[in-house]
Amino acid sequence: MFTFDEIGNMLDEIMAEFPQELFAELNGGVNLLPSLKMNEDAGVDDLYVMGEYCHDAMGRYINLYYGSISTVCGSYAPSHLRERLRRLVSHELTHHIESLAGERTLEIKDEEQIERFREQSRGEW
Repeated sequence: MFTFDEIGNMLDEIMAEFPQELFAELNGGVNLLPSLKMNEDAGVDDLYVMGEYCHDAMGRYINLYYGSISTVCGSYAPSHLRERLRRLVSHELTHHIESLAGERTLEIKDEEQIERFREQSRGEW
């Protein structure tokens, strides 16, 4: 199990590896929140939200959920966790860049993936 601070430090290091231009107009930054978040739209009880890109009245920002990350990845080796966090940050930054461009490709792909998860959970595969 990794502490909140350990994951926060890893995320700081990972974000420093990305070109800073990718963070342009991300006025709310990248936030590591202590909470666990479930995907209530999936219709199942075990789909965790580890991160989400938000674009609302508060601006543009990324929330990452420590509780979800530690539940899903808590037993990972540090190198495996670091790679998973790198993919998570990259995924959410892609949502941000697509949003700036008026594009929804990744959002649609995510929706399709959730639908496949629902079908699998209902035994429709």
